[in-house]
Amino acid sequence: MSSVAVLTQESFAEHRSGLKDVEITEDEAYIPTYLEAFPPLPDKGTPGEKTGEPAGAWSKIRPIKASVITQVFHVPLEERRYKDNSQFGEGEEAKVCLDIMQKTGAHIELSLAKDQGLSIMVTGKLDSVMKARKEIVARLQTQASATVLIPKEHHRFVIGKNGEKLQELELKTATKIAIPRSDDPNANIRITGTKEGIEKARHEIQLISAEQDKRAVERLSFEKAFHPFIAGAYNRLVQELSQETGARISIPPPSIPKDEIVITGEKEAVAMAIACIQAIYEEKKRKTTTISVEVKKSQHKYIVGPKGNTLQEILENTGVSVEMPPLDSASETIILRGEPDKLGPALTQVYAKAKSVIVVEVIAPAWLHRFIIGKKGQNISRITQQLPKVHIEFTDGEERISLEGPTEEVEQAQAQIQEIIKDLMARMDYAEINIDQRFHRHLIGKNGANINRIKEQYKVSVRIPQDSERCGLVRIEGDPQGVQLARKELMDMAQRMENERTKDLIIEQRFHRTIIGQKGEKIKEVRDKFPEVIIIFPDQQQKSDIVQLRGPKNEVEKCAKFLQKLIAELVESSFSISVPIHKQFHKNIIGKGGANIKKIREETNTKIDLPTENSNSEMIVITGKKCSCEAARDRILAIQKELANLKEAEVSIPAKLHNSLIGSKGSLVRSVMEECGGVHIHFPAEGSGLDKVTIRGPAEEVERARRQLLQLAEEKNIYELYYFLFLWLAAQEAASQENGDTDLIPRKCDIITVTGQAEKCELARAALLALVPVTIDVEVSYDLHRYIIGQKGAGIRKMMEDYEVNIWVPQPEQQSDIIKITGQVASVERAKQGLLERVKELQAEQEDRALRSYKVTLSVDPKYHPKIIGRKGAVISQIRKDYDVNVQFPDKGDEQQDVIVISGYERNANEARAAIEQLVAALQDMVSEDIRLDRRVHARIIGARGKAIRKLMEEFKVDIRFPQPGSEDPSKVTVTGLPENVDNAIDHLLNLEEEYVSWESTTVGTGGNDEDNKALAKGFVVRDAPWNAQGNKAPDMSSAEEFPTFGSGIAPKQTSAWGPKKC
Repeated sequence: MSSVAVLTQESFAEHRSGLKDVEITEDEAYIPTYLEAFPPLPDKGTPGEKTGEPAGAWSKIRPIKASVITQVFHVPLEERRYKDNSQFGEGEEAKVCLDIMQKTGAHIELSLAKDQGLSIMVTGKLDSVMKARKEIVARLQTQASATVLIPKEHHRFVIGKNGEKLQELELKTATKIAIPRSDDPNANIRITGTKEGIEKARHEIQLISAEQDKRAVERLSFEKAFHPFIAGAYNRLVQELSQETGARISIPPPSIPKDEIVITGEKEAVAMAIACIQAIYEEKKRKTTTISVEVKKSQHKYIVGPKGNTLQEILENTGVSVEMPPLDSASETIILRGEPDKLGPALTQVYAKAKSVIVVEVIAPAWLHRFIIGKKGQNISRITQQLPKVHIEFTDGEERISLEGPTEEVEQAQAQIQEIIKDLMARMDYAEINIDQRFHRHLIGKNGANINRIKEQYKVSVRIPQDSERCGLVRIEGDPQGVQLARKELMDMAQRMENERTKDLIIEQRFHRTIIGQKGEKIKEVRDKFPEVIIIFPDQQQKSDIVQLRGPKNEVEKCAKFLQKLIAELVESSFSISVPIHKQFHKNIIGKGGANIKKIREETNTKIDLPTENSNSEMIVITGKKCSCEAARDRILAIQKELANLKEAEVSIPAKLHNSLIGSKGSLVRSVMEECGGVHIHFPAEGSGLDKVTIRGPAEEVERARRQLLQLAEEKNIYELYYFLFLWLAAQEAASQENGDTDLIPRKCDIITVTGQAEKCELARAALLALVPVTIDVEVSYDLHRYIIGQKGAGIRKMMEDYEVNIWVPQPEQQSDIIKITGQVASVERAKQGLLERVKELQAEQEDRALRSYKVTLSVDPKYHPKIIGRKGAVISQIRKDYDVNVQFPDKGDEQQDVIVISGYERNANEARAAIEQLVAALQDMVSEDIRLDRRVHARIIGARGKAIRKLMEEFKVDIRFPQPGSEDPSKVTVTGLPENVDNAIDHLLNLEEEYVSWESTTVGTGGNDEDNKALAKGFVVRDAPWNAQGNKAPDMSSAEEFPTFGSGIAPKQTSAWGPKKC
């Protein structure tokens, strides 16, 4: 029987600290002896030691806890919830994993095995990994269920305090455990989850029940390696033993690293079971030996088999247990344990299972991969249909193609793929050209028109990189001749685009539709005339006048000149005049079938628009060149004159009355024209000074309209009253009194003239007199003035705007209580009421301030002040918010550094004081402990911007303080909190230090200070090693005798320093 011990570099420092307390001087580091560095295992101890007790040196080594762990587990095809393989990486499984990562913070990677099973790797903190695994099992794996019966009185121990034990158990086993209510007579506990999880949960629940069971409970510790012999293949042996003895035997599953076997039941039954298990253990320990073989890590899963069935099969057939390294270990060593004569057949079966599947790589250029796969994967589908057990994987950006499956089928698939590659290489070619990225969208064309044409024409594939790639490399693949032709065309297009010029023309948007024409006919003519120029009009919603031209320089210039000439013609022909024509004559101007209007348009080259029949407008709009428009107008007026007995009359009305006769927006003159049969009345332009008004229309109606206009003018002239309004009457009265004058003579600038009908003038006079401002005095306490004025005068300004008055507040040095309000009578009254209401509000606020000024003091040790304040004032801000108080801490220079002042309402202040006292009482229960952490790991523990250390402090509910730069003890770290939390936090910090220091030691030479690197660069040295003894030498690793190949059968010629060789 052989034993193998592995001491990793990471655990050596911890191991060494457990052996001996040694002082390391600055001149020379301590070198351990061989026995100190490699102490014997317990079963190899010196005479006199008890074999059942662990060796002292090894027992001192503390386990190293990793802050980040990785778990890998497999979901077989038959247990997968989503089996749509065509969507792997994009379907529901990926969405579920993304959701779980966001919820738990763990990192999840999925991979698809050859058997279509799902391999899942979860990385993160232990708590996050456990939560993520539970979610994955519940959402990605089909669920089974089972029940376990334990006494009803044991249920509460499974639940634990506040349900913590049950939650921990569910996380640990990734299952859902339903425990019946206390008033439910049913004692069965239902477990839902995967088969493996159910098995673990059942085991744990039975252990809990066994601990509480009053019957005999025995815990036996046997090496984990011998558990398979005790359980037997497929657990048949332990089941038979349980049936024979009546005892319940709980063996931890292979996935749980526990040596303890628990036996419960009647004392006699337990004793019988112990005797049987002890006998099996002693027999196997005496008869079995081990051999180690190296098998590629990738082949391990084929040895394990689905759900470990292959290992059970080997155990059943040969009686040999196969021990596999953990999935997260890089080790490739497999240990076979059994009787010597059975190890050979077992090894044969192991190799057979390992070689039942092989992995082969085929090399092919990466650009050829998609042609090998074929359109919609038809080439690969044909191979996989013929050879369904072969898994083919293409790696992006690499030239290798991986084939995995049974040896014969893989060889056939390899031959077929190589044949496809050979054929493609003979008839396919590719070319790469570098084209500036800004031209790519023009190469593609609108909706891909250009690139699709090239693809179809030359039977090639063209790959243009995305804008986000910031790459100009264009790749062409296909027939060699097509590739060259496509390459030439793309290069020519790029060359043309490099010679292009872009020019912007300013064209008013109102002309855009005219230039484009109906259905784009006119712009099509321009584009046909300049085919190499691209003309781009802005979107109508942009309201832009910029039209862009792009193309060869000469052609762009020619096109620009042509368009500018076209625009000039449009501007010239955009003159417009309106002609009033009686509505009844419009049809005559149009003519039969539009003959008259068409003739006028053609002969005068103008655009003539008539109002619709439903419109009340009589205006005909003529658009074109000025001379042409005037000619068209004269012809239209001539038609109207021939059709009706029209008369034109002029009437003289003073120009000052014109606006009065026209009325607001022409309402008065329009009513006259409508009343008089639609005559047209034309007033001279404003400011011309002319008195003549022209009336045109039927003779009778013209006369009627003339009489009405004269009558209206006379009415406007009759009532011209003058009223004197003295706006500054008070000032003038004062002036007259000073001069001794009692007669008040109005100034010309104080006179307002009101013109109109008598009764309306009286109303206007009354309205004007109402606008004369008045001033009143309002008495307001001088103490309130500054609150009425407000910050920077905002309050008084708002009142003046709201009430449309002027408010005068006396200067502060006057200390007057009189505020003056000036404005219209109604506005002044409203402003006075508003001011008095504001005074009431301010008086109420003064009373409230007096109530809020209640103060209480509290004496608190200054060392607790930062805790009461909290990070960024979070704690004290919450107290201020909850109790609506102000809390004032002493300044640095104050004499009483322990006094905290609380101000607010009396009740609130007392409640806030009680809250702070309660907080201080909790702080007094806290302890502070100093630990020393290697200063090199401080930055890593703190994390970027303190994110990591804040998370630790929140997790353990402690405060952690690191030394300031230049501190006397740069390694000293202070942890403050409740005693239990402080202990947990210190353990975690020490684990992090061990992990970071061990990691740094593996990167020696890449950084750090020279002294540390110098010490580590010597390597690992021990004293008094066996190979240094007289007559011995260090083993030769290249020698087949010292390190023979397994099964070579070479007998040892001499005893080496390692001791006698064992089989």
